[in-house]
Amino acid sequence: MRTLLILLRKEFILFSRNKFLPKIAFIFPCMVILVISLVATMDVKHVGVTIVNWDKSKLTSDIIADLEASPFFSVSLENTYGNALDNIERGKTDVILEIPMDFQKKLETGNSTMPHISANGVNGTKGTLGAKYVMESVMHTIAEFKGVGLPDHTSVSYLYNPTLEYRNYMIPALMIMLLIMICGFLPALNLVSEKETGTIEQMNVTPVKTHVFVLSKVMPYWIIGIIDISLAMLIAVAVYGLVPAGSLFAIYLAALLFIFVMSGIGIIIANFSSKMSQSMFLMLFVVLLCVLMSGLLTPISSMPDWAQYATYVLPPRYFIEIMRSIYLKATPMRDLTLQYAALFGFAAIINTLAALTYRKQK
Repeated sequence: MRTLLILLRKEFILFSRNKFLPKIAFIFPCMVILVISLVATMDVKHVGVTIVNWDKSKLTSDIIADLEASPFFSVSLENTYGNALDNIERGKTDVILEIPMDFQKKLETGNSTMPHISANGVNGTKGTLGAKYVMESVMHTIAEFKGVGLPDHTSVSYLYNPTLEYRNYMIPALMIMLLIMICGFLPALNLVSEKETGTIEQMNVTPVKTHVFVLSKVMPYWIIGIIDISLAMLIAVAVYGLVPAGSLFAIYLAALLFIFVMSGIGIIIANFSSKMSQSMFLMLFVVLLCVLMSGLLTPISSMPDWAQYATYVLPPRYFIEIMRSIYLKATPMRDLTLQYAALFGFAAIINTLAALTYRKQK
């Protein structure tokens, strides 16, 4: 224990003297919560709508006015459908609304046809939802014009995230990026940098045991990881008002297990890397897997069957499920036993491999 404390003191001194590491360790949480949570969004806003109006009636004026009054649309007018199509091809608009000639007169006589809507399918999400929003707005205006109420719809209640803010869904999961970079990337680079400079050879000839040396390399980043996730949660509360609905103890336990997993992966990568560039490429591969296949950006249920099965061997999947469940739904720990057990198992296996693959002598 005395040896470990001396080595930890040495690591903290080196960390504080480094010009780069302290900055990235404490600026990165701010960037993740304040910037990435706003950029990585699936919210559909500012849908560009180009209207080709062949009717020029009061009803069509009301339709245009209602669309312009909505904060979701950016409305422009064109004289021909060809000009509107050019706007789509140049990426200036997402949806075309073409109102036919004598639309109001035909509507009053009961033999009208609905306006034609064309959507840009390049961005499938924005095109599909944008066309749906435009159609709902048009139908609402027509119902008001005819003096009839809209048909009764099924009442919908949005549980756990009633405002449907996408950042509330993303922020708990984005903490995975924080812990991967701080507790996986940095320990790997720290260990490989000692290989490149040759200082690790001085440690290898000492009687310091392997597990003590490895612990001294990763424990500072365990502490920094806990501090960073606490800072991220404080920023989420202060800026967005996003307060965890569940137990803080459950969140910290999941974060600690995931920190153990990522630090073990970082050590394994460092054990098989002789240069910084090698470890960086391997860690980037791990980051890509975590981002694309863990359910961070897209639902796992939307993936092909083979990809869904592959996610079961990815630790980030379980951490994201825990964070979102506790943050948004206040799920008790007993209902997340499988996820906690999976993280514990990954931590035990990966850290055992990290200890076994480290050698003082080649």
